[in-house]
Amino acid sequence: MFKAMILLTRRADMTHEQYEQWWLGVHVPLAKQLPGLRAATFNVVQNPGAGEPDGITELWFDSREAFDAAYASEIGKKVVADSMANVSSRVRMFVDEHRVVG
Repeated sequence: MFKAMILLTRRADMTHEQYEQWWLGVHVPLAKQLPGLRAATFNVVQNPGAGEPDGITELWFDSREAFDAAYASEIGKKVVADSMANVSSRVRMFVDEHRVVG
């Protein structure tokens, strides 16, 4: 399984509460439509400090190729456009998950 983690920081003119409302109310319904998406977790950061991310997304796909294909799709392009219109920073990381408990 391929896992991507995305750290998102809200626009400067947006409060953390406004970011959370947009992210969970508008962005999540779009992201859930990504083709090939196997699982997703959207983590809202509690009381982020200046410059810290407001949200951390975890996305699982069958492969890196499936991830790339999802974001190359029409809905994938909409997901990216929606993110970039509402964040000041987006950092993507591709990780190997090692679960030690649970």
